[in-house]
Amino acid sequence: MSDLTDSRAATDALLGTLRDGRWRPYAVARFVGLAADRSVRQAARRPRALTQLTVLHGLLFVLARDRDPGRGWVAANWLLAALHLGLLERRDRLAPADALTLIRGSLPATALASCRWSGVVAIGLDLADGRLARRQETVSPFGDYADSLADAAFWTWLVLRHEPSRTLRVTAIAAWAVPVVTVTAVAVCRGTMPERPRPTLLRPAAALQGLVALRHLLRRRAGGT
Repeated sequence: MSDLTDSRAATDALLGTLRDGRWRPYAVARFVGLAADRSVRQAARRPRALTQLTVLHGLLFVLARDRDPGRGWVAANWLLAALHLGLLERRDRLAPADALTLIRGSLPATALASCRWSGVVAIGLDLADGRLARRQETVSPFGDYADSLADAAFWTWLVLRHEPSRTLRVTAIAAWAVPVVTVTAVAVCRGTMPERPRPTLLRPAAALQGLVALRHLLRRRAGGT
């Protein structure tokens, strides 16, 4: 299982052990152990990608000094990305698009977090990493899933920290968090990874990003910052 280069096949095999064990404590423990073993082995087989990842997050770690959520946020992002380097599949290094996605996920830990332009910067990075990945033909499961998690992390943080409207906060969190939870629940129940949502189903979340970014920009400007 740890030798499979196809990340989807490996994930399905891991989920199959969980399903076959009927989600009993032993099955869950075995699933976690096998997943951790694969993650570590796949990261070790990609020393260039691991080095790139560490250097990038090292720089972000320095920039996150004396900030909230700060260095803990950066460290968690590094660990999450390092454990999923197997999603690069046949690539042994990060692409520029991957770096932009990872930076977007760490924006809350940088000085940009307090800037009224932070939402606009996040949208810009989101558009740039997708176009760059397609242009350089470096699209991968790693980039796809990192993109989804970066969106969920950044925009949930932004609305919880800066959005005064409770209705918009609840709607926004639902738009970004519910798909992640749903896909995870379906995967665990079926024992296989479902297909990623079609782009048309993600448009409401994209529209909310624009709305939240605009409100944040105008609100901070009105406050004189």
